[in-house]
Amino acid sequence: MDFFKKVLGQEAENLPEDSGSVQPHDVRIAACALLLEMANVDDEFSPGERETILAILKDEYGLSEEHAAALADAAEKQRDDSLDLWHFTQQVNQNFSREEKIWVVELLWKIVYVDGKLDKHEDYLVHSLAKMLNLSHRELIDAKLRVLYDQEE
Repeated sequence: MDFFKKVLGQEAENLPEDSGSVQPHDVRIAACALLLEMANVDDEFSPGERETILAILKDEYGLSEEHAAALADAAEKQRDDSLDLWHFTQQVNQNFSREEKIWVVELLWKIVYVDGKLDKHEDYLVHSLAKMLNLSHRELIDAKLRVLYDQEE
C-alpha cells in the first residue's frame, strides 16, 4: 500500500489518513491532471471515467469521496489553466521512479479502456505521455497488456 500511496505523489508516512489538504504544486495533482486529460481527450468525459479516477484517488490515498473530489477538482482547474502537459509530466519525472511512472501509464490505460475501446486520440496521447515520461515503447505496451489482461480476469 505504501508503494501505491507514493506513486500518486506522497510517501505513506507523510500522508495523513483521509487527508483533504491539497497543495497547489502537489504531484498528486499532476498525476490526476494526466488522468483527467486522458479522460477528456476524446471529448467524451463519461461518468464511468470520472468514477474510475475518483476510485483511484480514494483507493490509493484512503480518501473520502469528498476529498477525492476536491483533489480531482484542483487537478481539473490546473489542467484547464495550463497551456500544455509538460509541467505535469515534469513533476512526475522529478518525483517518481521509473517503476512508478510505468504504473501511472497503467492508470492512463485503465482510463482509456473504461469504455472498452481505444480512440485514436487516446492512443496518440498515451504514446506522447509515455515519451514525455521517458518510458520506452516496450514499457508502454507492457503496461497496456497488463491492464487488458486484468480486465479479462
